[in-house]
Amino acid sequence: MTREWRPAADPDVIRARARLTARVRAFFDQRGVTEVTTPVLSRASIPDPNIPSMSAQTAQGRRYLQTSPEFPMKRLLAAGSGDIFQICPVFRDGESGQWHNPEFELLEWYRLGLDELALARECASLVECVVERPTQLQETEFLSYRDAFVRHAGIDPLDASTEEIAETAIEILGTGGPKDWTASEWLDLLGATRVWPALGRGRVTVVTDFPQDQAALARLRPGNPPTAARFELFLDGIELANGFHELTDAGEQRARFEADNRRRRARGLPEVPLDECLLEALAHGLPDCAGVALGLDRLYALALGASSIAEVMSFPSDRA
Repeated sequence: MTREWRPAADPDVIRARARLTARVRAFFDQRGVTEVTTPVLSRASIPDPNIPSMSAQTAQGRRYLQTSPEFPMKRLLAAGSGDIFQICPVFRDGESGQWHNPEFELLEWYRLGLDELALARECASLVECVVERPTQLQETEFLSYRDAFVRHAGIDPLDASTEEIAETAIEILGTGGPKDWTASEWLDLLGATRVWPALGRGRVTVVTDFPQDQAALARLRPGNPPTAARFELFLDGIELANGFHELTDAGEQRARFEADNRRRRARGLPEVPLDECLLEALAHGLPDCAGVALGLDRLYALALGASSIAEVMSFPSDRA
């Protein structure tokens, strides 16, 4: 079989993408944020069962392709790097579609002394800097996870039972999932198909206060119930960024990683080795900071009026 050798993006798009990347770098240069690089291959990976990683066998043993540069960047922060950003390729196994590719370009940055809300405002400023449109975007909208689901799915995600959430999803979507799905899995389905596509219309929308079981590497905020100090940013119904007020407690982070590996075992997935270097860095002392990861291919597709990320990539997976 002969494969297409030509790039998916035409030369004008490739040049436009380069100009947008220069604009991103200028954004951070103006704010005194240092660009860094970290390894693509690592001895450890993120254990979250919802983020499938890729691995390769090397002469030094099995190494994992980074799903995000978060862990080594936090090691730099703990060593005194100050505010940092990175633009790099990352890898997620099995991700393919209009807005997904197994290899994609990620922008990740960390700001000392900020919480997730302050960083969300900076993230919105970056998006508005890159995505220039004939009509100006309205002021950034901040919406809690609870309010987003109440508004667009008619259910309180933090108060409803698993059965009520499942019934709502089936009523709205006309289909369901496995009977043993958890409330979180039903909410992921509702979010992906009903709630998130409704956000970011004519403005940047920032969703805050996620359920505590979706905290990942974020701190928890006290409340009834407690919520994660986490945000996601949307434009045109597309999720562009995911950010946290970062967890600095090494013991709590280890406990979350171990819980992730237990979930992997329950799903029949192989466990992944924990990043002991990250845990040691947290124990040494991660400064108070917030961090965010933003998918550049998606951002550039929206900025250039493309209908998929393949249109702004030189060689998406089917041409790689």
